[in-house]
Parts: sequence; structure tokens; C-alpha cells
Amino acid sequence: MKTVLVGVGQAGGKIATALAEFDAEMGFGAVVDAVAVNTAAADLDPLPLETVLIGQDRVSGHGVGGDNELGAEVMQADAGEVLGTLSSLITSEAEAVFVVAGLGGGTGSGGAPVLIRELQRVYDVPIYALGVLPGRDEGALYQVNAGRSLKTTLREADATILLANDAWRASGESVTEGYDALNRKLAKRVGLLLAAGEATQGVGESVVDASEVINTLRAGGVAAVGYADAPAAEDPEENLNIVISTTRKSVMTGLSLPEATTADAALLAVAGGPDRIPRKGVEKSRRWLEDETGSMEVRGGDFPLDSDRLASIVLLAGVERSDRVQRFLERARQAAEETDEEERAREDPSAAFDNDELDGLL
Repeated sequence: MKTVLVGVGQAGGKIATALAEFDAEMGFGAVVDAVAVNTAAADLDPLPLETVLIGQDRVSGHGVGGDNELGAEVMQADAGEVLGTLSSLITSEAEAVFVVAGLGGGTGSGGAPVLIRELQRVYDVPIYALGVLPGRDEGALYQVNAGRSLKTTLREADATILLANDAWRASGESVTEGYDALNRKLAKRVGLLLAAGEATQGVGESVVDASEVINTLRAGGVAAVGYADAPAAEDPEENLNIVISTTRKSVMTGLSLPEATTADAALLAVAGGPDRIPRKGVEKSRRWLEDETGSMEVRGGDFPLDSDRLASIVLLAGVERSDRVQRFLERARQAAEETDEEERAREDPSAAFDNDELDGLL
């Protein structure tokens, strides 16, 4: 699927960069172009992408400090500048636009839904969101920001692929190492999904293409992407169980949104050497996916690649009813209530000087 990436905020810019670099390294050509948008100049400087600095008249290039309402205001004010930059990049070649953002921060959380709304007004290709949810141990502000941002993003985007920040976190990793590893894993999953049908090497029996990705995401709402791979034998008959196993692992342990397996629609792409992919294995895995997700709308096919491994890439759409999403929304709601209570309980500092014996200066 020919795609233009727009990374909004710090996390959005880094993930868009990781996706563009993965696509270039693999030679897929699915990412047509990529842009990073931010209110913080320091976050844009190291990125090897075209960049747009917004909100200079409000925050002077220093970011919005986690204030996603300010992030939304700034994006609304400077949307024309962003759209002007994108006008030369979103050509007739593009089949979709992905707006990428961390949903717990300020610029990405507030700005991404606003930009998606503006893009919907101008372009008739699907406008998708790729959003990162804060982990359970991140602060109340991030939970509240993400809850509000997600609610708005779901209303504006054609579909929203979510990544939970603690989905694949390894013990002992530093925060920076954890985020970098997370970005690489997400880039591989989404990058392979976008590339399905674009740069296939060899001829498969039933190749997954862009239309099947788009039709799967037509269910709208929240989506998740999973991945697992394993060494493959040269004889496709010996790989039947490998395909079934990697498909199950991609859903049970490799999803970007763990445990979100109740879906309205699903897509399975089995990547590997076309002579190694067992047709029966793909079909059996597709039927297993039907049973696991409870969906009768499950597509499946090949993704021919020059590789001695087999990989299962799974896209689940319409997973917002899953327990994982509902638990996050409840966590965000509780954080919002706690934040409101703290605001109400916070004493006005000037009240300590309410003394009739003291006169003010003015």
C-alpha cells in the first residue's frame, strides 16, 4: 500500500522515521514519503525527514509541555502550513495517509486528531492513525491525555492502529532502549503490512495486496497488528505446522495491543519464499483466526519474499470491544477523575495571606 507518513510530536516523528528507514532498507517502496511535525525544534533537528515546526508564535519552538489542549490549538492554527507541505507529497500515487503519534504527550496527543480531521477534508484516500498508548506505570497526565486523544482520533480517522507502550518491553532495558526497541518492532510489523503486494519477490498462489489491507481496516475503530517468524524448510509440506504456529504466536504473544483478539475483521499475510509457503497451512491458519477472533471476515494470502524464514503478519480490525482496550479506557477515566479532584482540592496560594491586618500594594 503506497503510503505517506506524518509523524506528529516526538514519538510520532521517531516512529515515522523508523518506518521509513525499514521500508528503504527492505527496498519495498511502500512509503512514498514521510514528514515530521512538532512544536519542539530540538526534537525535529535529528530526524532525517522533512520537518515542519508549528506553534512558534505560542511556544517559540520549546514544545507544549504535555498540554494536549494547547497542542490541538497550535495544530488548528498552523494546519494550513502543514497541509501546504503535504500537498506536494500526497500525490495520486498515495493510497493512504498514516498520521503517527504518541497519544499520551502534548503535541502528538492534541495535534494528531486535528490534523486527521483537516486531511479528511482535503483528500479522498483513507486517513489512518497509528497511535501509541502510555504504559500502565506512566503518570496520570499521560493516561488522561491518551484517553481524550484516542476518543477524538477514533471519531476522525478511518481506522486507528494502536501500540501499547508495554506490549514488548523487556526487563532490564533503559527507557531509551525500550522505546527504540519498541519503534523497531512496530516498524517491522506495520512496514511489512504496508509492503504486502508492493514489492513481492516471486509469484505466490494468492498474494495479499493493498486492497485487502484497506478492506480489512474498513471495519474502522481500533486495530492491532501482530508478527511472528521461524526458520522454514525447503519443502512446503514440512512448513504446514510452522505457519500455524507463527500465526498463533503473532496473535497470542506478538500483538501491538496484547489480548485484543475479539475483532470485526482480520487479515493474515504469510511472508517467505513462495516455494516454501504451504497453501494448506495458510488456509488452516485463516480458519483458526476466524475461531479466535469470532469474525467471519478473515482474509488470508501470501507475501512472497526471498527468505529462508516464514513469518505471519496479522491485522485485526474493530478490536475496541476487547478487554485490553476497555481496561485502558477505565484507567484513563479514573485518572481524569483523580486529576479533577486534585484540581478542586488544590488551595489557592494567595489564600494564606487573607489577613485584614495586611494591606496589599494595589
